[in-house]
Amino acid sequence: MGPLQGIRVIELQGIGPGPFCGMMLSDMGAEVIRIDRAGNVTGGDSDNPPIDVLARGRSSIGVDLKNPEGVEVVLRLVETADALIEGFRPGVMERLGLGPEECFARNPRLVFGRMTGWGQEGPYAMAAGHDINYIALAGALEPIGRNGEAPLPPLNLVGDFGGGGMLLAFGVACGIVEAQRSGQGQVVDAAMVDGAATLMAMFHSMRALGVWNDERGTNLLDTGSHFYDVYECSDGKYISIGSIEPQFYSELLRLTELEQDEAFASQMTRTSWPELKERISEVFRTKSRDEWCEIMDATDVCFAPVLTLAAPPQHTHNQHRGVFSEVAGVSQPNPSPRFSRTIEAIEGPPSHPGQDTDEVLRSAGYDADDIVKLRDAVSYTHLTLPTILLV
Repeated sequence: MGPLQGIRVIELQGIGPGPFCGMMLSDMGAEVIRIDRAGNVTGGDSDNPPIDVLARGRSSIGVDLKNPEGVEVVLRLVETADALIEGFRPGVMERLGLGPEECFARNPRLVFGRMTGWGQEGPYAMAAGHDINYIALAGALEPIGRNGEAPLPPLNLVGDFGGGGMLLAFGVACGIVEAQRSGQGQVVDAAMVDGAATLMAMFHSMRALGVWNDERGTNLLDTGSHFYDVYECSDGKYISIGSIEPQFYSELLRLTELEQDEAFASQMTRTSWPELKERISEVFRTKSRDEWCEIMDATDVCFAPVLTLAAPPQHTHNQHRGVFSEVAGVSQPNPSPRFSRTIEAIEGPPSHPGQDTDEVLRSAGYDADDIVKLRDAVSYTHLTLPTILLV
């Protein structure tokens, strides 16, 4: 029973940050019902779920949102929901008849979560974009990379997930808490450009203090320093070093046998960093990654091996904490953060689109006759699942 047990969320099918938010809420115990597009309902074996980690832990109903009956189904679900999340461009939900006005008329306490890249208004609001564009405009992309090289996109972690889906999950949770006090819902405008900018808050402080240069790859945390970087080992694999504090830096010098080298004594002399980086790189290339693990693992160097995507589930620390598990044959991270009393859990594997339509309709108050009428609205001879498709 996770901490969000008893909370119901309606999720309009999307990609990236929206499903990530739905996964986060489901992992914490919320009941999340995903509204899948009717055209995506093609059947499927419930014993062989789709491979989509972001879609885990919720039920799915197939709905044609361009049909008034389909819109009415969603509004019926909204009546008993605590929150709705959607990731369409601004104005789409309004044109479908599912905007905040229509939803609040059915449920004044509803938290209406909106996930976009540029936000609900502004010169870019209606433009297409992806993570790389949002973090670029937020100033989060330009500082990432090595000196003399182009900015390096950090996968789509900063915009889509850290500054997007997780921001929306936080906003929805805050909105639900406030609605429980006030009895009133509200719109949560979660924009990835906003979220990425928020993630950069500390660096604005550092720049204002004069301890962050605009020249990429010359700073404390951007591969400029010799004590905060990744280094190649003799076997071509990598290790990570983050020995910022003086006591950790001293341990680094001791374990690399550089503690007697006077050149390394002045840790924060920036003009020396390039030369010291070259010298310590040579030291790390003398041993394999596993050899450095034997020397530095679990020490105060601030050290960890750089693992491939497949390797973390086998690492002893991750195994001890149960960071990963396998669901329906797919290795994936377990829910986080962890709670001491209301235990979080993966609620189940992903559903095929429309797999849970009957059950969801019954929960919305549709009786057997209503469901038959909705099923008879169209014939889908290609479906193999005994589910209802609303069109």
